[in-house]
Amino acid sequence: MFWKFDLHTTSHIDQLLDREDVTLRELMEEDDVLQECKAQNRRLLLFLSQDHCMQELVSLITTEPPADLEERSRFKFPNIACELLTSDVSIINDKLGGEESLLEMLYRFLEQDPPLNPLLASFFSKTIGNLIARKTEQVITFLKKKEGFIGLVLKHIDASAMMDLLLRLISCVEPAPLRQEVLHWLNEEKLVQRLTELIHTGKDEERQSNASQTLCDIIRLSRDQANQMQENMEADPLLAVLESQESVAGLLKNMFEGERSEASIVNGTQVLLTLLETRRLEGLMDLYSQGYERSYTVNSSILNAIEPHLKDFQQLLLDPPKKSAILTTVGVLEQPLGNARLHVARLVAALLQTSAPSICQELCNLSTMDLLLDLFFKYSWNNFLHFQVELCVAAILNHPSSEERPSPVETGRTSSLLSSVCKVLMLLLNYFHIHLHKCQLVQRILDAWEENDKIQAEGGTRRGNMGHLTRISNMVVQNLEKGPVQAQITDLIKELPEDCRGRWESFVDETLRETNRRNTVELVSTHNMHSSSEDDDMESPFPNDLSLQQAFSDYQIQQMTANFVDQFGFNDEEFMCVCAQANAAAFEACCKERIRQFDDAEEEEDIWEEKEMNYATQAKSRTR
Repeated sequence: MFWKFDLHTTSHIDQLLDREDVTLRELMEEDDVLQECKAQNRRLLLFLSQDHCMQELVSLITTEPPADLEERSRFKFPNIACELLTSDVSIINDKLGGEESLLEMLYRFLEQDPPLNPLLASFFSKTIGNLIARKTEQVITFLKKKEGFIGLVLKHIDASAMMDLLLRLISCVEPAPLRQEVLHWLNEEKLVQRLTELIHTGKDEERQSNASQTLCDIIRLSRDQANQMQENMEADPLLAVLESQESVAGLLKNMFEGERSEASIVNGTQVLLTLLETRRLEGLMDLYSQGYERSYTVNSSILNAIEPHLKDFQQLLLDPPKKSAILTTVGVLEQPLGNARLHVARLVAALLQTSAPSICQELCNLSTMDLLLDLFFKYSWNNFLHFQVELCVAAILNHPSSEERPSPVETGRTSSLLSSVCKVLMLLLNYFHIHLHKCQLVQRILDAWEENDKIQAEGGTRRGNMGHLTRISNMVVQNLEKGPVQAQITDLIKELPEDCRGRWESFVDETLRETNRRNTVELVSTHNMHSSSEDDDMESPFPNDLSLQQAFSDYQIQQMTANFVDQFGFNDEEFMCVCAQANAAAFEACCKERIRQFDDAEEEEDIWEEKEMNYATQAKSRTR
């Protein structure tokens, strides 16, 4: 009987702990040391929580291993030490968070000269982050006493682990009052302003990128937590600073001050896009559907700070940071589009989505949309750019007209508020009409399409922007038939020269319709499908595979009846019988299908008629 045997396996760690001279390194050599730690092995935890063991564990994650060790095993013990310290065991958390001497050992890691070892930095960040979540008050009290803590973290911001540490301070502190206290402390330390200063032309690109990503994450985390807060809770001070006009203006000043660099432009624009993204509307009707209970519009201070610099972004489209030629699959690109101009296109699309009248007017005055369309056709293989230009056109076309406004009863708000919104809408429609008129969108579509047809007729390759151009053309046609700016587009078409208007009508009725037809997937019944052959009237002698698949699917569904559980337990013989019957039925159907192919109206010899066959004939048949 099985209980006669003791199947319990004693861990070798317990045997090691029986020795008085056992060392921490010996225990860490064991493969199951981490498993035993998480399993609350009491003897192991008591050993690990001793002062000399804790000090050695902290030293392992904060001290560079000897360089003469084999690279594969250099960080073996530091990695195990980090896993033990962050195993979320209360006795280790209490020891590490309650002993100030151990916290001092950890903190001294930040006092090293940059650059930090990225792996050790990740071990340090993970350990501190675990303490922030588990021993919050003790660790926050300790860090707040360190006047240069934020400065040291920013000094090493080129290591992504330091970025993670800052975000843990913002998102992992509980309860809410303590979290608010930490946010005020970080705000007093000018965290946002100091991160913004790092996004500057003269700074290291890695530091710029991490500073930008940290600001973006702070915005998203703060907004997510603000949505979950109760109404009486205090606002996030870091988010308030980030959305202030002064802060956004400072960021823009750093981006454009002195010699422009692609890194500062891209990283700064990413922060601006994050500021615009969460509260950006896909359509103004969303505002009505919310009943004005909450403000989903972009903070006006952000737009007010961006507006004076629209001309600087326009200049970037005209004269971007210099880039060397690159070899692509379609040839050498002498002047690449570049990441800077792509991010400017993303910013313009986001700004158009805000529907801010002053922003739209300034973009019209600068002819920004006209310039983006120039780039759209010039860089015919850059689909990232094509998508952003398509978003810009959609933002111009897809805005509700005054006829689509809800009534005061629907919104439950005052008529004066609706009146002000109506004025804004009318201004937007006028600006969008100017957009469409100045950029000659219809003429550009026709010229580009005809040029592509000519290239393909000469044996060339279809241009890479034709898919997006098709979508843009369909947007224009749909809004011409019925849409928010139908009247404006109708007037635009009427203002075209007569020959151009005729070309457009022909394009819509013939070329675009045929393109849409080809792009539409038609669902065809499988019963009418047959293989091609020399004689189209003759059906294939082979059964339709799809029909067999359908038959098998029907068979499976048939088994899933209400009494499926009762039928599920049939024995192997029954199962084989069912399979044999199914196979026989499929075989019979296949034979009938083949026999039917040879039916003929004329009377001929029945080749399937049963005849007496001798052994020799049968053997010959088998051989053949």
